Amino acid sequence: MTVYQTKIENLSVAVYPDRARMGAAAAQRAGEVIRRAMEARGEANVIFAAAPSQNEMLDALAVQDIDWGKVRAFQQDEYIGLPSGHPAGFGSYLEEHIFRRLPFKEVCYMGVPAPERAGERCAQYAALLERYPPDLILLGFGENGHLAFNDPPVADLGDPERVKVVELEERCRLQQVHDGCFARLADVPTHAMTLTLSAIMAAPAAVITVPGARKADAVRAALAGPVETACPASILRQHPNARLYLNRDSAAKAFAGGKLGWQRIKIGR
Repeated sequence: MTVYQTKIENLSVAVYPDRARMGAAAAQRAGEVIRRAMEARGEANVIFAAAPSQNEMLDALAVQDIDWGKVRAFQQDEYIGLPSGHPAGFGSYLEEHIFRRLPFKEVCYMGVPAPERAGERCAQYAALLERYPPDLILLGFGENGHLAFNDPPVADLGDPERVKVVELEERCRLQQVHDGCFARLADVPTHAMTLTLSAIMAAPAAVITVPGARKADAVRAALAGPVETACPASILRQHPNARLYLNRDSAAKAFAGGKLGWQRIKIGR
């Protein structure tokens, strides 16, 4: 198998031939971080992203050799105002793809608060993260370069908050339609709770999984453009311990011009 690798500032990047092998490699790295945290403290705290981009990684992570009874799980974002248990809710996605499949020590849901209670719930969740500092955050990023729900219009590279209420950009909401989570734009909530960029950057390790041709422009901006809120994912280049996993489709435009110093290596068969 041929893999392309590079390093851009602090960020290690690898491109795999397909989504399955990309997800397996990301899961292997996540498992290493989780096991290391357990060896050091006897448990691990992990923040999970909820999106179809995470499917292959979560499937591969679920079969890693990990004592899940020592893992405490968190969400990184959630819609505001959806009915409880709505299939498009991020808690519902994570239940289906990972939380119900494994015997976690604890699962800390954000819940789906009513709009008038969302600020209160953000403060509660921030306190929970303060009590149980994360060892690892699992991320994707959006077609507009968002991280969690930090869309370009609301992203703050030095955000003083850990969890906050945000208004979602239309392009971000359209992505939820593209992903098949909602039938039409009008069905997608306009606001959400999210971990901020400061909270994401404070996690001591990050594994980012970004497949798909619709993400190619965002990947190019994140890797080759300036670090700025126009592409919030660009801040990952400054994370001290982050690895980005791509497939050929999502990486296609990042190869243009040959400026990023890709190295071609062969591993396994």
